[in-house]
Amino acid sequence: MDFTGKRVLVTGSSRGIGQAAARAFHEAGAIVAINGRTTASSEAGIASLGGGDRLVAAPGDVASVAGCEAIVAAAAAAMGGIDVLVNSAGVGDSASLEETTEAMWDAAVDINLKGTFFCCQAALPHLRAARGNIVNLASDAGLIGEVGLSAYCASKGGVVNLTRALALELAPDIRVNSVCPGYVDTDMVRRDGIEKADNPAAAEAALIDYAPLKRIAQPWEIGAAIAYLASEASVFVTGIALPVDGGTTAGNSGGWVLR
Repeated sequence: MDFTGKRVLVTGSSRGIGQAAARAFHEAGAIVAINGRTTASSEAGIASLGGGDRLVAAPGDVASVAGCEAIVAAAAAAMGGIDVLVNSAGVGDSASLEETTEAMWDAAVDINLKGTFFCCQAALPHLRAARGNIVNLASDAGLIGEVGLSAYCASKGGVVNLTRALALELAPDIRVNSVCPGYVDTDMVRRDGIEKADNPAAAEAALIDYAPLKRIAQPWEIGAAIAYLASEASVFVTGIALPVDGGTTAGNSGGWVLR
């Protein structure tokens, strides 16, 4: 996959899956806008990718429309436009229905779903000019239900169907796809999942056992799938939700709660 000269904005790219995607694009020759909530986190993301003139900062919080607009404006100004938008910024928190607070619900919906929608809206003029494409980060939890993740499932299910709707609305000029990872070895999964569990070792073992392939994905594996959907190798692909989940959505009807 060759992205030489392509201008790519990856939200939530200061760490985790977003950073793995940014690395894949950058290594394939792209100019990449790195987004964290703050200037400091964006610059730290750039530093961890090695710096250089093909990495630019686009700080801002996708939880608000104004934040989405600021991120896109900074990226487009620094790169001279946008060819690819990757909506990777996201949060996840496990809680039962009874324990889920309004703040937890709002964070999941505002960051995972509203942020994706309004970053797409803000980037649309640039993507139309470039005949570019969008890759949204959904989740296997957007395709199947999981115990203890109802707010997260709702937000990611929204991303999956938003992707389908936008693929129809923006065709034939702009392709829109989504990637649906299973559990990935990121600081979010460890900090907000494993480390918060009553028995972290048991929680990690449960995650490993959950996927039929019996392991947790590495961030680069998801980054590679994102790059594929944004590349010339997938020019006849739009509107899909691509599972990269070790087999969980092939028929796993179980679930787990980190307790």
